[in-house]
Amino acid sequence: MVFGLLNVDKPSGPTSHDIVLAVRRGTGEKRIGHAGTLDPLARGVLVLALGQATRLVEYLVASQKSYLAEITLGIETATYDAEGDVVAQYPLPDDLSIEAFRPILQRFTGQIEQVPPVYSAIKIQGKAAYARVRKGERVDLPPRSVEIKRLDLIEFDPPILRISVDCSPGTYIRSLASDIGKALGCGAMLSGLVRTASGGFSQEDAVSWEELQQSFEDRTWMKHLLPADAALDGFPRLDLTADQVKVVMNGGPVGDDRVSTGIARAYSSEGRFIAVMVGDPDRQIWKPKKVFTQVE
Repeated sequence: MVFGLLNVDKPSGPTSHDIVLAVRRGTGEKRIGHAGTLDPLARGVLVLALGQATRLVEYLVASQKSYLAEITLGIETATYDAEGDVVAQYPLPDDLSIEAFRPILQRFTGQIEQVPPVYSAIKIQGKAAYARVRKGERVDLPPRSVEIKRLDLIEFDPPILRISVDCSPGTYIRSLASDIGKALGCGAMLSGLVRTASGGFSQEDAVSWEELQQSFEDRTWMKHLLPADAALDGFPRLDLTADQVKVVMNGGPVGDDRVSTGIARAYSSEGRFIAVMVGDPDRQIWKPKKVFTQVE
């Protein structure tokens, strides 16, 4: 039974769903989830959860993301990126320089309000926003609060601006590119994007899509499978006795005088990851939130 993660270096071109479908075919595992959609244009880290590990996707999705973004100034598109129709073009300001970018980028650092692109998978009454727009419907998405934890200027080679971003989940780099262009007064679109990290998973450690596909052919893909508990790296670890394991597997709590708020990883005496626990400091117990059964 499959119970683990794949850190895939997604290429530009296929959608995240395309990758999921191909991995289903290659592994024979129907239950596959991913930790945050990458647009077809984008490449980089796409973390997949297989089997019972799909129950950990919520923790993967909630992790910080890091990107390298290429922004083309002077062009606005319907989708805010190079895949959309051009809707406007503007000349770049004559005095545009690296120094001029610093206060603009500072404006978008920290907790900000961001309007997602209408060409996005955000659901409106059960239907994706992009599907409604393509049918000619008017779509107005409300702004949402996101956090840009770091926003660094890498290079400015007119009309190309390259930046590095650390941000909260749910941040749209396409919207960020468009907003930077508006702040500069010349418009902008996202022309390239690489997700360099998702939580503790980096592009350097990811398996290339070509190598993973070949491993499906060779039936050696399991060598790329990461342990499921890597999704919870950094959370407290609980090592349980055999009696405590029985209690937890039956849905019962275990006592501990070092209980903290939040979640923890629970392991059997053999080191097997068996559950996600949630702490109740007032009662000094850990309660099982997700229990994993029949896993090797």
